[in-house]
Amino acid sequence: MRRVLILGGTAEARALAAALADARPDVHVVSSLAGRVTDPRLPVGEVHVGGFGGAEGLAAWLRDHRTDRLVDATHPFAERMSASAARASRLTGVPLLALRRPGWTEGDGDDWHRVPSLPAAAEALPAGARAFLTTGRRSIPVFAARADAWFLARSVDPPEPPVPSNVEVLLARGPYTVDGERALIGAHRLTVLVTKDSGGAMTRAKLTAARDAGIPVVMVDRPPPPEGVRTTHDVAAAAAWAQG
Repeated sequence: MRRVLILGGTAEARALAAALADARPDVHVVSSLAGRVTDPRLPVGEVHVGGFGGAEGLAAWLRDHRTDRLVDATHPFAERMSASAARASRLTGVPLLALRRPGWTEGDGDDWHRVPSLPAAAEALPAGARAFLTTGRRSIPVFAARADAWFLARSVDPPEPPVPSNVEVLLARGPYTVDGERALIGAHRLTVLVTKDSGGAMTRAKLTAARDAGIPVVMVDRPPPPEGVRTTHDVAAAAAWAQG
């Protein structure tokens, strides 16, 4: 029995789990979810919810479960988890593959301003901005410190209270439509979009809506992947690797 652990939580991770489940009966897949989102979309097959206790804890899990392959299919901004996966792979010798969706690319008519971090994104906002904040609930304190700006912050789960007075929280889960994003921009008189370069089609509609509305986008660049980790954007290629 070949054993594969997928560090997941993304659409790509779910697609990989489904592909492996359909591939061969002798492949046993476990998908790991961090447990930070209530009522997450679950992949097919066995699911592990919660952390491992850092790189050493993950390494112990890989050994205890005699794991043959490790796939890091976490969010492109899950920097700590990716670092733990790389270290656990080195500690155990379990081969590691990172499955990452491609980042977004700027097109004609887009007005993007790339920044290296969330604090840099907060600093880049002009005074008096009405910002559409789509960088996750944990980022709200970074931006709320800009008392001269107002934020519509969208997240799947509510942020930890108290919510600052210059932040309105919108609870929603993608995929989103261009018409819906345009309506949000117009109804809230938004003047700038702040987002991470997550990639993928599920949340790209906001970028099209921002271009159509003529508002700029502050785009937070992805952190670099751990050094030496093999990476693919293709689910089928990841499935073939995991079975090899």
